[in-house]
Amino acid sequence: MNQKKVKKAGLRKGGFTFKQFFVAHDKCEMKVGTDGVLLGAWAPIDNVKRALDIGTGSGLIALMLAQRANKIECIDGIELDENAALQATENAQESQWHSFIHIHHSDIHHYAEQVQNKYDLIVSNPPYFEPAIACRNDVREQARYTKTLTHEGLLDSAQSLIAEDGLFCVVLPYSIGEQFIEIAEKKEWNIAKRVNIKDSADKPYHRILLAFQRQRQDSVECSIDELIIRNNEGHYTDKFQSWVTDFYLYY
Repeated sequence: MNQKKVKKAGLRKGGFTFKQFFVAHDKCEMKVGTDGVLLGAWAPIDNVKRALDIGTGSGLIALMLAQRANKIECIDGIELDENAALQATENAQESQWHSFIHIHHSDIHHYAEQVQNKYDLIVSNPPYFEPAIACRNDVREQARYTKTLTHEGLLDSAQSLIAEDGLFCVVLPYSIGEQFIEIAEKKEWNIAKRVNIKDSADKPYHRILLAFQRQRQDSVECSIDELIIRNNEGHYTDKFQSWVTDFYLYY
């Protein structure tokens, strides 16, 4: 993902410059990307006091939530890779929200067993490839594949950490998201919101945003929306721009 190519003095290297913060990602295998931006811009944040970002990576989504929140007291980011956790900590500390963003170098399963905290919002841009062809290094494999964090394990950890009326939000490839829904429903999660995403109007859905809750609300139907990222000319659509205008420099 690239910002519009505008020659602008002062842009820092080794990361991505947003309107209100900078995300260094040169120490992270998984760089700032559209998936994380979509989740950070969309996840419902109203009235959230405590939020958790599972697999925070560079800390991108935690920082986006901090910018959007108005009642937040704490955002915890969990990251298994030590280098990424250190970079996320540095990014948080350099931001204006450093007082309430806390990065933890930990395995989410261990974290869920050790802490008593409950969260109003849990977000994750999780690994989604099944173990197959090995990546060029173990760290990249850990970030991209479900070898160390299966979707079943992710849902179980979220279940133990979510507040009674909290939401658990993920971004996934569309087909994998459909499989994730099946797994979640078997574990008695209920879909509250979903957004089906296309890169352009003539393309099939390629991403999906999902919000789950534990409480069943039989009288309330799942909210279903659609987002098309680019128009036929290849420019960002008005709707996508409305999602990112508070973050991207030139929109």
